[in-house]
Amino acid sequence: MPKSKMNKHSLSSNGKKVILVGGVFDILHYGHIHFLKSAKAFGDYLIVALESDINVKRLKGEKRPIHDQNQRREMLESLHFVDRVIILKDEMKDEDYEKLVKIISPEVIVVTKGDPVIEKKRKQAEATGATLVEIPKIKSPSTTQIAKLLKIE
Repeated sequence: MPKSKMNKHSLSSNGKKVILVGGVFDILHYGHIHFLKSAKAFGDYLIVALESDINVKRLKGEKRPIHDQNQRREMLESLHFVDRVIILKDEMKDEDYEKLVKIISPEVIVVTKGDPVIEKKRKQAEATGATLVEIPKIKSPSTTQIAKLLKIE
């Protein structure tokens, strides 16, 4: 089964400790790699919930994403420490994220320190009995900074 397919009947982590992260991961850079590797250290099976192209446009602007959702999925799947990538549906609502977290039922939800929706993620973690872990940001250019430097934005 491809890494991107998922429903409550197909999650097969074989009893491993599941970690859930989410994001856009458009221009894959060192900050992303550091975050994902750090997240994987909290368990055995890393699942990435990847924002759809429509959500990225809504969140980041009309010129984004630079790589479409299938390209971003493929890049993430090529990383040996990523076990599964799920492309989220368009126009996700809070209830949709909550439902997904319940289906996945991770032991750990990992976020970047300063995540603007940390309180929502904290509630999702509490509702499923997961531990919420914050990873500090490192000094590294962001996708937005790289896009501006390359005059893509």
